[in-house]
Amino acid sequence: MPREDNQKFQRNNAKIELLPGEQIEGRNPLQEALKAGRKVRQLFILNRANKASQNDPLAKLAQESESGGARVSFVDRAALDSIAISNAHQGVIAIVEEYEYADLTSVLRNEKEAGTSPFLILLDNLQDAHNLGAILRIADGAGVSAVVIPKHRSVSLNAVVAKTSAGAIEYVPVCQETNLTQTVLRLKDEGFWIYGTSDAAQDKYYEVDWKGKVALIIGSEGRGIGEKLLKHCDFQVTIPQRGEINSLNASVACGIITFEAMRQRGF
Repeated sequence: MPREDNQKFQRNNAKIELLPGEQIEGRNPLQEALKAGRKVRQLFILNRANKASQNDPLAKLAQESESGGARVSFVDRAALDSIAISNAHQGVIAIVEEYEYADLTSVLRNEKEAGTSPFLILLDNLQDAHNLGAILRIADGAGVSAVVIPKHRSVSLNAVVAKTSAGAIEYVPVCQETNLTQTVLRLKDEGFWIYGTSDAAQDKYYEVDWKGKVALIIGSEGRGIGEKLLKHCDFQVTIPQRGEINSLNASVACGIITFEAMRQRGF
């Protein structure tokens, strides 16, 4: 979650001041951020790390962050809980430089120069940060070209997304587009086949051809893909189910379809 201004938290008459930047929480998200070269501005870490051996994971994170110029504070768990956004900070909360959204034009240009066929995942008004984080993890594992989200009425990159993605947020290009319908029309003009998920679809996801330039649209939780966007899909696909509940979590559906698509594409 972006911290646009310095924020102060009062705890036991001591003020905790947060620098501007993106807040990330958990050991693995911080490790991946450091590995990806993201600048850590500030680190709050469990105070036992101050006296731990150099082999202790927390001590290593503190040392590496400090060597990169971060302001490191050793605090107790209650202090970490007071500023946490997620429920699983694992003794580590960092303020890092803001995430930069990727440029879709650049993503497509790079694919063209590499001689590869792009596979994009478009998310229609996804609201749940856990779903977005899980989809980024899927996208990283499957080698997806980019994930595209709308600028409005959608969850953005924040601490919960970073934690759920298990570090994939550092490696998967995420593009923000003002209007997904216009983006889809642009992609169609550039030779993309557009696939959308729908419970009412007749085509099973494993019966269609996923080769070539492909954009897969995943709908929002509960409502699916908007009607206006759905009508621009070249194919509508469904995941057959035997249970009584005719709906899958957005990230689960995305994973099932994406890895089938990648299997067909020679993954």
